[in-house]
Order: sequence, then structure tokens, then C-alpha cells
Amino acid sequence: MNKRKLYFLSSVLLCALMLTACRKDSNPVKEEIEAIVPDPSSAIKGFYLVNEGNMNMNKASLDYLDIHAGVYKKNIYGKANPEVVKGLGDVGNDIAIYGSKLYVVVNISNKVEVLDVKTGKKIKQIDVLNCRYITFHKGSAYVSAYLGEVGDPKAPQGVVVCIDTTTLSEVKRVEVGRQPEEMAIVGEKLYIANSGGYSPPNYERTVSVIDLSTFQVVKNIDVGINLHHLQADQYGDLYVTSRGDYYDILSKLFVIDTKTETVKKTFDIGVSNLVIDGDQAYFYSTEFSYLTGNTTISYGILNVKDEVLTNQKFITDGTDKSIMIPYGIAVNPISKDVYVTDAKDYVSPGRLYCFDKNTGKRKWSVETGDIPSKIAFVYK
Repeated sequence: MNKRKLYFLSSVLLCALMLTACRKDSNPVKEEIEAIVPDPSSAIKGFYLVNEGNMNMNKASLDYLDIHAGVYKKNIYGKANPEVVKGLGDVGNDIAIYGSKLYVVVNISNKVEVLDVKTGKKIKQIDVLNCRYITFHKGSAYVSAYLGEVGDPKAPQGVVVCIDTTTLSEVKRVEVGRQPEEMAIVGEKLYIANSGGYSPPNYERTVSVIDLSTFQVVKNIDVGINLHHLQADQYGDLYVTSRGDYYDILSKLFVIDTKTETVKKTFDIGVSNLVIDGDQAYFYSTEFSYLTGNTTISYGILNVKDEVLTNQKFITDGTDKSIMIPYGIAVNPISKDVYVTDAKDYVSPGRLYCFDKNTGKRKWSVETGDIPSKIAFVYK
């Protein structure tokens, strides 16, 4: 399921049907280069950005920003891997770096692409049916997977797949809830948000807890319906987003105390995506309602130490009014600049914005591939 909400999924499927006839070419587009202000002293060398591309369009792509040189490169996968004629694949859902390797989760193509982080050259493909997100711990990669056909309300329970990052082979898997989404690791436990998004209104409402020593589910924490993103702060708490049902049950943000493994606080705010950096959680919300037919977009900052919603803004110059659909968010771990991606209309190139950490003003923006999503930072 490519879209973050059932409404988005419906829109994308419609667009795919309309555009398939005029976009039959499966070959990846060529690399393009755009200049920004260079920062040769940055401790962050650059970052990769994965573009989802529309479902069934084989338009997933990979971009790279060289911060030192001030160069943004679009569609680098094809140049690095000319022998892969169909490119990265269908729906790039997640991306992360572990050691010397870059991992790209390609949802509808049912695979995790493993690349050399320095060159983008393909090392291996790991097949995982309907894979979604990836995280790492002590030499292992953990991948969440829906299983079953896309959109099938009778799809089986989802799984978390454990992959050895040395052999790049699956070691084991464990069953969790239906349509599991994002994961986080605290101590020796892995927490995963279950959505049940294929069978509304019968959504899932739990976060599964996996003991990594036994690789077994030891608990399911009751949270809220249709869970999605899950992020851990430095205090042992988890921040979990609920998409609601798009009718009467509104989106919310829940805080789980991993010491007691219970919900300790609820924020009655819509959070579509968030990133936690230190004591601050930056978020945006794109709340759609079937009752009104409208989408409400907002941005905000939470203080995770005090667990309060602040009145701070990370976009102060009005650029937020130019962003059609915020889709990805990240914070530079060194400079603390905030990056926001814009999916626009889901069928044309998106845009990446960089905002100054101190002023909240736009520093630069560049054109990306279709539906720009996740970012993975590269250190020196």
C-alpha cells in the first residue's frame, strides 16, 4: 500500500489506471544534476533520498545530495547500475544506511535492494513479500512486511523478517499484526506499529513487542486504530501515530512508556509523520476527512522531554503555503537543518526543501523524483 491513507491509496490507483497507457516505458530516467550552496566543512557528507514513484508505474528512484560539493543528483540508480534495465522498481518505501551498505525497501517489487553506500552500486537483492520498513540492531536488519496481495482484506498476518547483514540472507521471521508498519528498537526489544489498513473499519490497534533474544512476540500493547509511524526518543518513550478512520475517529499521537509498556499520554492532534531530534519532535499533518472531503495541513514541534506541544514553528517564511502535500521529514543530525519533501500531485516530480534551524527560513529547494519520501544521511 503506497499511500499513507486509504484515501491516498484510492487516488494513486485511479491515477495509475489513467496514466498506464501513456507511461509504458519501464526504463529508468537519466540522472539529472542541480546545484545548491556547498558546505565543504559539513560533518555530514550528504544524503540519499528515495522517491516512491506511483504504484504500478515502476517509477521508484534514488537521489543523492552531495553537501560538500553542493550538488543534488536525481536518478542516480540507473547510472550506477546500467545493467538493471527496469531501474529501482515499484514504490520505494524506506531507506537506511547500516555500516557500508545502503538498504532500499521497494514495496510493490517485494524486495530490499542492498547497495554500496559510496557508489550506489547494487550488491544484492533480498526478496521480501510486500515489505514496508527497515531498522537495524547488532548486525541484523529487521524488515516489516504486510504479506498477501496489495489491498486484500483477507491478507494474512504480517511479519518481521530478520536478515543477517553479513550474509544478506533471511535468518528467521516472526508473525505480528495485520499490515505492520514502522518499527523502533529500545534496549533489546523491537516495537512495531500494526495498522490493519487493508480491512477498514476492522483496523488493528496494537504495537507488537518482540524480544530480540528469543525473536518472539511477548506482548501486544493496545494503543489506537490504524497505527503507522513509530519513533523512539532518548528517554525510553515511543511516539506512535494513529491515522484514525478518516470519518469520526480523528488522527492522534500516542506516547508509550517502554518501562511499563503502556500508553502514558495522548495528543489529540493529527500527526502524519514525525522525526525526533534530541528533545524536539518535528511533525506535519495532512488530515483527510471523508465527511468534509477536505485535507487539512499543519506543522508543529513537540518537546519530548516535557511531553508538551510547543508554539514553535520550523517554517517561518510562508514556504509552507507553497508545499502542496508534505510527505517526508528529516533533521540533519549535525547542522540541525530541517528537510521537508513535497509530493505535489503524486504523478509529477516532487520537491525537497531545506529550512534553517535557527530562523525557519528556506535555505534552498530542489526538484526530486516522483513522491519524495525517506532520507538516509551519509557521514564522512
